Amino acid sequence: MTSFIKMLGLIAALASPVASHAETLAMPETEVILTVSGAISHSNIDGTAQFDMQMLTDLDGTAFETTTIWTDGVQVFEGVALDVLMDQLGVTEGTILATAINDYTVEIPVSDAVEGGPMVAYKVNGDTMSVRDKGPLWVVYPYDGNADYRSEVIYARSIWQLDRMEIVE
Repeated sequence: MTSFIKMLGLIAALASPVASHAETLAMPETEVILTVSGAISHSNIDGTAQFDMQMLTDLDGTAFETTTIWTDGVQVFEGVALDVLMDQLGVTEGTILATAINDYTVEIPVSDAVEGGPMVAYKVNGDTMSVRDKGPLWVVYPYDGNADYRSEVIYARSIWQLDRMEIVE
């Protein structure tokens, strides 16, 4: 009997990481502003991860000040760090195909999702961004904080009016 109980304990211990790997995300309660599909480990609707604004703001937020080539002066961006978002989805490698409302798509390597790196911004200077003002979501890098982020390659990855991502391996 003791061996049987030990066996059950071992099975439970081995099953635990598998169960957490298959976690589901909370469900959006308002308009979905970001849908992530593809090679993700955590989802909420039909194998995708769909986020409303509250779900994004509930993730560990970040903020930084930077200038951009598209705006005048220093701007304060707030959002969810790309590494935090990828962690939430269980993504560790591959490429992010980030697509805007108008179907424009850019490729962002998951390796860009590092601490102190880019964010999916949902506010600029304390205000949510309208579609007219590059919103509701904009992938922004801390351009002023790292000279490597001031290149045509990185500027090309800085997609605004973001509404979906696909993770490909």
